[in-house]
Amino acid sequence: MTSFLQQLFNGLVSGSFYALLALGLAVIFGMLRVVNFAHGALYMLGAFGAVVLGDDAGLGFWWALLLVPAALAVAGMAKERLLVQRLTALDPLYNFLLTFGIALVCQDLLRMKYGSHSRPYDRAPFGGTVDLGLFDYPRYQVFVLAVSVVVCVAVWLLLTRTRIGTVVRASTERPELTRAFGIDTRRWVTPVFGFGVALAGLAGVLAAPMRAVNSDMGADLIITVFAVVVIGGLGSVFGSVVAGFAIGMLQALGNLYVPVLSQTSVYLLMAVVLLVRPAGLFGKEEHA
Repeated sequence: MTSFLQQLFNGLVSGSFYALLALGLAVIFGMLRVVNFAHGALYMLGAFGAVVLGDDAGLGFWWALLLVPAALAVAGMAKERLLVQRLTALDPLYNFLLTFGIALVCQDLLRMKYGSHSRPYDRAPFGGTVDLGLFDYPRYQVFVLAVSVVVCVAVWLLLTRTRIGTVVRASTERPELTRAFGIDTRRWVTPVFGFGVALAGLAGVLAAPMRAVNSDMGADLIITVFAVVVIGGLGSVFGSVVAGFAIGMLQALGNLYVPVLSQTSVYLLMAVVLLVRPAGLFGKEEHA
């Protein structure tokens, strides 16, 4: 029983990264209908940003948690203005290829600068363990889970309970009608893109003390995150978050009971979901 609960908690922690990354992808796709394949590279840049700030500037974790997502948000908004925006009128495949190319460039530049070896990050703000009753668990992992839950809930409340969220959702679902009411939908696109990028950077900073920080860490994760978004429903914020935590727990329990299927289980589940509900569990069917 103890090992089951501990593995379940491991799955929740892993799912917290899936949820943050999938949330950023869902926000960007919902607003722009752009599949941002560079999301994994941005996650990697977030982790590297924490390492570089610590090694070169001597700044601690809390500064990295504040500065790195903000810097990546600015870079993301510049990318949307200078590159993504120019291709939005064309076939979505062009932006997919653009973001895929950006991901490859980011990986190669980091590999040229720092090599392919993993870099350690030892500036985690919390050490030791927390007594959870039946077992002790690392304090920092509990912190990561708490931050992820708070951020996901805050984004959901922002989108569902505020005027800004209403405008963003209206711009996403009915852009023509929204413009007819005199609302400039274009003014929201760039900030939303930057916000989605910032979520990837936040996940990267949180991952730095736990994961091997190297140029391939984003590429190793992004395919699973795309599967999470598809299962939850493209553009569905709630679905992406729920699917993220669910997939984390599914993989963790797979490692415990059926290790040979632990990594492929997410793709098997995706295939089943697409057969039963092509729009995803919480996605909306689009009619021509």
